[in-house]
Amino acid sequence: MRPPVFLCVLLCLCAAPGPVAGADRSCSDLRQFYTGKGFTLVEVPQTEISGEHLRMCPQGPTCCTSTMEENLGGLSARETEGLIREAGRSLQSAFNALHRSFDTYFTELHGRSERSLPEALSPLGALYSQNTRLYGDLYTDLRQYYRGSALNLDETLSEFWSRLLERTFKISAPTEVNLSEDYLECVAKQQETLRPFGDVPRDMKAKLIRAFVTARSFVQGLIVSGEVVRKVSQVHLSPECMKALMKLVYCPHCHGIASVKPCSNYCSNVMKGCLANQADLDPEWQNIIDTMIQVASSFSTEPSLDVVLSSIPARIYEAVHFLQENMDTFTAKVYQTCGTPGEPGTGSPKLHEQRKKSGSLTASEYKPSPTAGLRLEMQVSDLSSKLREMRQYWTQLPVALCSKLAAGGAGQDKCWNGITKARYLPEVMGDGLANQINNPEVELDITKPDMTIRQQIMQLKIMSNRLKNALEGNDVDFQDASDDISGSGSGMCVGGLCPRNRPGLYAYSPDNNRVRGTATSQTRICGLLLLLPLTILLLQR
Repeated sequence: MRPPVFLCVLLCLCAAPGPVAGADRSCSDLRQFYTGKGFTLVEVPQTEISGEHLRMCPQGPTCCTSTMEENLGGLSARETEGLIREAGRSLQSAFNALHRSFDTYFTELHGRSERSLPEALSPLGALYSQNTRLYGDLYTDLRQYYRGSALNLDETLSEFWSRLLERTFKISAPTEVNLSEDYLECVAKQQETLRPFGDVPRDMKAKLIRAFVTARSFVQGLIVSGEVVRKVSQVHLSPECMKALMKLVYCPHCHGIASVKPCSNYCSNVMKGCLANQADLDPEWQNIIDTMIQVASSFSTEPSLDVVLSSIPARIYEAVHFLQENMDTFTAKVYQTCGTPGEPGTGSPKLHEQRKKSGSLTASEYKPSPTAGLRLEMQVSDLSSKLREMRQYWTQLPVALCSKLAAGGAGQDKCWNGITKARYLPEVMGDGLANQINNPEVELDITKPDMTIRQQIMQLKIMSNRLKNALEGNDVDFQDASDDISGSGSGMCVGGLCPRNRPGLYAYSPDNNRVRGTATSQTRICGLLLLLPLTILLLQR
């Protein structure tokens, strides 16, 4: 009888409840890791415990309590947010460096042009020496416009030529003739019809406006792009993303396989889900980068940026010289329109000082130095190449983050797949919110995009529109750009002014059948609920 009794006892022992498998496994490694992350060891188990309490990690023998799971889940989100901000700061620094580089180049070009005024205009004699402030004001206005001042560049340049015409006419008149302010104003009004400076004002205006509009829009594009990166990089991750990150990063620690790295495709799905809204920036991001590259390339298109700025003094000299050469003809036409100033019989004004042809350069003879042209070429090349490197930032961000977290190519059969140490089988999702509808790792409502990111997408659209207009020499402010983007028939614009935040532009249409089905079901339920009270009343009768 002994063998049967022994077998019965053995079977009873096997059937009786006992400790969980692996319960004797030490949690010393996790305890050390946990304190290393800044947490205390209060209620941290010495050996593995049953894992039915786990909500983020797979249930099973574990060294993590519910509190530890929550703490590590929050930590995984904060650390990932830190990595996103770090990557964003790096990109911001790149934009700042591009801005400093171009701004330094442009302001030096502007400064050299202004410093060359005395040499170029001193042959004009009193027309230069008595009007240095007028020329200086022109450069000040151009500088302020480039810095973002709300100047109308067309009006500013027209005003400059009008004032220069008044001064030239006044200095050229005989000393005994008194020219009133009203008379000089009449003279200035002849600028458009009589064209006393020849074709220079019109030609110079077109080139200066194009040069300064593109330069200003370019630096604003760099600033706006950097600001978009800063704001988007500070967007907090969702609770659903926090759970997915915990499962990806720290659940292996809870299950005693801390050395096993996540599978790369598994990591990709988590990051694509967590950064789905950020990836929706990609189309407009690539658009603004491409447009800025176009603008940068336009700087070297003839007439190049350095030629336009450097030739300002020579063009002014050319214009004044043209007027001096044709002063008698111009004066006669002014007399016909504005009347003859002074006493009868004074005759036409003669030049106050002897006219003489100067050996100064005219614009047609002006040639920039080879060094200046080479520096501009290098500037454009550097700007373009660095901008191209930023082009796919938002779609490459998940890849960059996973390169720090996931296993390499050789370890895809023995990596953490979210459940155990094995290959990850689900397919990798596409980029953007709409492509996450079937993401197995992160639960997302694709009908509720992040509004902060949608606003930044709109800012990119507005800035891209402004840059494209700048390429045509048109200065479009931000409000005008947003009007263009809004489209016709939106019903959101009143009196030509459109609000910055347009909910209709941000919301996703419920294209998938699941969303349509839900909406239809809700409509049917509401209809039934409305009929219920009527039915009860009829039954009571």
